[in-house]
Amino acid sequence: MNILELINKDSVQGIPSEYKTLSVAEMEQRVREIKNSFGEKLFIPGHHYQKDEVIQFADTTGDSLQLAQISAQNKNAEYIVFCGVHFMAETADILTNPNQRVILPDMRAGCSMADMANIEQTERGWNTMQQVFGDTIIPLTYVNSTAAIKAFVGRNGGATVTSSNAKPMLEWAFTQKQRILFLPDQHLGRNTAFDLGIPLDEMAVWNPITDAFEYNGNLNDVKVILWKGHCSVHENFTVNNINDIRKDEPDMNIIVHPECTREVVALSDYAGSTKYIIDTIDKAPSGSKWAIGTEMNLVKRIINNHPDKKIVSLNPHMCPCLTMNRIDLPHLLWALESLEKGEVINEIKVDATIAKDATLALERMLARA
Repeated sequence: MNILELINKDSVQGIPSEYKTLSVAEMEQRVREIKNSFGEKLFIPGHHYQKDEVIQFADTTGDSLQLAQISAQNKNAEYIVFCGVHFMAETADILTNPNQRVILPDMRAGCSMADMANIEQTERGWNTMQQVFGDTIIPLTYVNSTAAIKAFVGRNGGATVTSSNAKPMLEWAFTQKQRILFLPDQHLGRNTAFDLGIPLDEMAVWNPITDAFEYNGNLNDVKVILWKGHCSVHENFTVNNINDIRKDEPDMNIIVHPECTREVVALSDYAGSTKYIIDTIDKAPSGSKWAIGTEMNLVKRIINNHPDKKIVSLNPHMCPCLTMNRIDLPHLLWALESLEKGEVINEIKVDATIAKDATLALERMLARA
């Protein structure tokens, strides 16, 4: 089920109007009070891309899988109010104990990339690929995917990957089968495969809308099948952005996330996961210059944390991730005050069968971490 279907369900509540009239100071004070009253029974993980108004109350910050794993380690937490997007909360529900309840403050907080691969499209495409290539393909999915896609991958012998471990996971996958289906982000798949020495002309794109390959060569030469999906934020960093930086600031380092296009990654000085970007800037010498190609909330936070360095967004016109920004202070307070009243709103609950198969995909990855 994609995010549009979720927000149209009768069970999804809209935020009461009273929260739109409260001042920021009032809301912040109430959040603090509720956090203190719940103590260890409440855990709030916050993704790096969240707004500062939310991140200030996070018990920990990190990437999506990291947050789900930390949530699972907090055995005393009865309620996990996940400040991220839907697929992240799903992963937290899969990894936590049955008695722990995962809540997403705003059900509209989805991921356009994750929604670019639904289970019906994936199974239909997989059937075609089996007819074309036979039993020579192993599926891998970026953790930025729905629980249903993770479950599909688990059922078919594959694993999840993160932007940090994509390279060793592709290396493992090639020991299992001759070909890889990588979904839902074509750019992370392409950049990682290229780094492993796979030529671009041995990568085909599968278009789930037309149910067809986008490839001009002989399909027998294909080693990597890339699902035609992308991150709407990272795809907006362009070659022109890089050319502008090189022209105006020739001594500025350019660092980007591998969800950017191959052309952008190839022209950058560094490319890596969110953690890699944060760690690289942390370790950089004072006075160094950086243009960062990733989500704007994080870029602004990095800028604030490093006043001794000149840091800009690679795209000066970039907006924050719109769906990630659905989680705001009023929605966080609404979720917490509902808990205080004994009500659980916007609970994320993954079907047991889907969770079991998705866990297979996650465990295959974690076994190689």
